[in-house]
Amino acid sequence: MKISKLIITLLSFLLILTGCASGGKDKPQKDNWNDFENQKTIVIGFDNTFVPMGFQDKSGKNIGFDIDLANEVFKKYNIKVQWQAINWDLKETELKNGNIDLIWNGYSKTSEREKTVLFSDEYMINEQVIVTKKSKNIVNKDQLKDKVLGAQNGSSGYDSFNSNPEILKSIVKNNDATQYESFNEALIDLENDRIDALLIDRVYANYYLKQQNKLQDYNIFNAGFEGDSFAVGARKADTTLVKKVNEAFKELYKEGKFQEVSNKWFGEDVATDYIK
Repeated sequence: MKISKLIITLLSFLLILTGCASGGKDKPQKDNWNDFENQKTIVIGFDNTFVPMGFQDKSGKNIGFDIDLANEVFKKYNIKVQWQAINWDLKETELKNGNIDLIWNGYSKTSEREKTVLFSDEYMINEQVIVTKKSKNIVNKDQLKDKVLGAQNGSSGYDSFNSNPEILKSIVKNNDATQYESFNEALIDLENDRIDALLIDRVYANYYLKQQNKLQDYNIFNAGFEGDSFAVGARKADTTLVKKVNEAFKELYKEGKFQEVSNKWFGEDVATDYIK
């Protein structure tokens, strides 16, 4: 009798352990579109220093090309965007954990990221460039041998730097780049000669240096990597959300609203053929 009770007790204990173990597993992802529609809100993660795509102005207001574009997209669905500043190096983790619903801020679509992220149609083309002070007399990537290069943590430029070591990684000092949390910090170090060159998105470099009235003091040249395209990143299960974003892109372009936002920030139409 005692043995039977012991066996029953042990079996019950094992069932409890099994239940706890299964409860610790990640829940399967779901398509959240109905939730977004019902709650009338969606959370978008962004790097609030990435001008002119998405950043804070002096008053603390979120502004930029991607800010305006995303707001126009979700205005069509009567959904309000809640902008969440994040550590750009942890953007995919924030998305997976549900802290944000989309990554939208000059987010480059890459084959590596496609393994974990569902991307929208590409809406803008970008390229990685090297910025140097003219006083350094560095005008091409071959002159970066043994020079100190800077890059932003988690940026597509730094990803390309590591994925194509033969282009820059093998020649710069220490075979690596000094990493920064934001491009603002990196540009300050570049200006003060703490680094010799900066790997950066062309859209950011042109806008920042123009705003600072310093464009004439710097060289900007192609880094040697393939051009990349900006797209919106979602969880794999949010297929309806991505479909709705793509549909809104096309509608905004037909209405001329996309071009209006583009001209405001770049002075030209930057739309890709995917949304025209």
